[in-house]
Amino acid sequence: METMMIIHHILLFLFCGLCAASAGGQWQLLQESVGITAMHMQLLHNDRVVFFDRTDFGKSNLSLPNGQCRSDPNDTALHVDCTAHSVEYDTISNTFRPLMVQTDVWCSSGAAMPDGRLIQTGGFNDGERRVRIFDPCQAGSLACDWQEIDGGLLARRWYATNQLLPDGRQIVIGGRRQFNYEFYPKTVKASNLYSLRFLVQTNDPNVENNLYPFVHLNVDGNLFIFANNRAILFDYVKNMVVRTYPAMPGGDPRNYPSTGSSVLLPLRIAEGAVEAEVLVCGGAPKGSFVQAMKGNFLPALDTCGRIKINHVNPQWVMETMPQRRVMCDMLLLPNGDVIIINGGKSGTAGWEYGREPALSPIIYRPNGPAGARFEVQSTSSIPRMYHSSAVILRDGRVLVGGSNPHIYYNFTGVLFPTVLSLEAFSPPYLDAHSAALRPKIVFPRSQTKLSYGQTFQVQFTVAAPIDSGAVAVTMLAPSFTTHSYSMNQRLLVIGGGNVTSSGPSAYTVEAVAPGTGNLAPSGFYLLFVVHQEIPSEGIWVQIQ
Repeated sequence: METMMIIHHILLFLFCGLCAASAGGQWQLLQESVGITAMHMQLLHNDRVVFFDRTDFGKSNLSLPNGQCRSDPNDTALHVDCTAHSVEYDTISNTFRPLMVQTDVWCSSGAAMPDGRLIQTGGFNDGERRVRIFDPCQAGSLACDWQEIDGGLLARRWYATNQLLPDGRQIVIGGRRQFNYEFYPKTVKASNLYSLRFLVQTNDPNVENNLYPFVHLNVDGNLFIFANNRAILFDYVKNMVVRTYPAMPGGDPRNYPSTGSSVLLPLRIAEGAVEAEVLVCGGAPKGSFVQAMKGNFLPALDTCGRIKINHVNPQWVMETMPQRRVMCDMLLLPNGDVIIINGGKSGTAGWEYGREPALSPIIYRPNGPAGARFEVQSTSSIPRMYHSSAVILRDGRVLVGGSNPHIYYNFTGVLFPTVLSLEAFSPPYLDAHSAALRPKIVFPRSQTKLSYGQTFQVQFTVAAPIDSGAVAVTMLAPSFTTHSYSMNQRLLVIGGGNVTSSGPSAYTVEAVAPGTGNLAPSGFYLLFVVHQEIPSEGIWVQIQ
């Protein structure tokens, strides 16, 4: 049976290679191997991406430099390991170097802090209560590496979710058998564990279906938390549920291991009153995980739900995707569209439980007419199944890596071999025929600091005649992506419509930085000018 499925997938790849030209976007293989599988990813403000895998399977395919070795008597695979389980990838030079994590980071969580440091929390075994800090290298330096804090967490955090808060702390929510939350860093007023009964209520016995809960910071400072098939609005300061939302129609689970994904749709603060709307897509029908353990791989869900979370009577509005999806990543593109990428069409997350790779990304246009918002894109030849990931890069490409549905690295004789490669998907807005419409930001320069509520000018050029009514300024918070959920990502529309000419093919547009940390927590964001849905290359700005 498995042999027949392998033949089927080979034929599928050959067919899709012929039909790819008819769809949108382009794929590029960046690295055949970076030595590890990219289970977790984060783009940093120096245009480098840190990714990491796990330590408890044995050796990776990338050696640590200068004879370094990791010594860990508690590791379940190797007590002395001279290979890397984390990598720093330079998106500009397309090069990478090994990093060293000391303890197991398997199925962990994280987010970038306001000062740009990557904070990673938890993992497995002796890493389950650790906090790890990666301080990005200064220009020209390759000396930075992971630092670990033993006992930085009060509870084991395995399959948890992190969200950056308006005050600069991170909240760490849930995890396997953890129906609570805590903060990092700790403060005198918030140094304990806090119970979250919602995680008990959404826990399916022996299956869970509420791990890696979807968490979005609402514009009022509360947290929208979705787990399994329902959601609450939660005041984490008072440890109080503010409102309970209707269950998602159909009642099927959307969180790990019945893994779908979610985004907070763009916040259009330039238009006055800000509407906060959440999108949840994909997942697996009830009972899929138990069936997958028996070798029966049920078709994944093909539905998405949208809900306006601050509406007086919030209701889910359901839509149907052109393909079924489980283990899919969802990312906000610089122009406000959403890309659905990676994963499969049947089965669930977990060791060997996914089938039918979803090789074609889907672009979802939130502002398009109902029934015509989805568009299937060009096809990759590389299955990205369990333990794959993706992030948005400054130039608007989507970096894609990972896929390892096996307990160990396994490259032969299996349906979906371990994947160590990196690809980039270029959405249609990067096609050559759009080049004349693409803006180029001239001012401000990258790494500019902005204050809350600051009005500022963005100068840009466009080669073709400009449509001033189709110009917007957007600001994107890069995500920490793992297990099909991109934590902490948000996109804000902060300007547009008031374009003036400042010379031949040169223009100025006014923008206003978000007014509060509820709209945009302090930190580094990518700023884009978008013209007729085509974004410029981004520049880094820091909100503080």
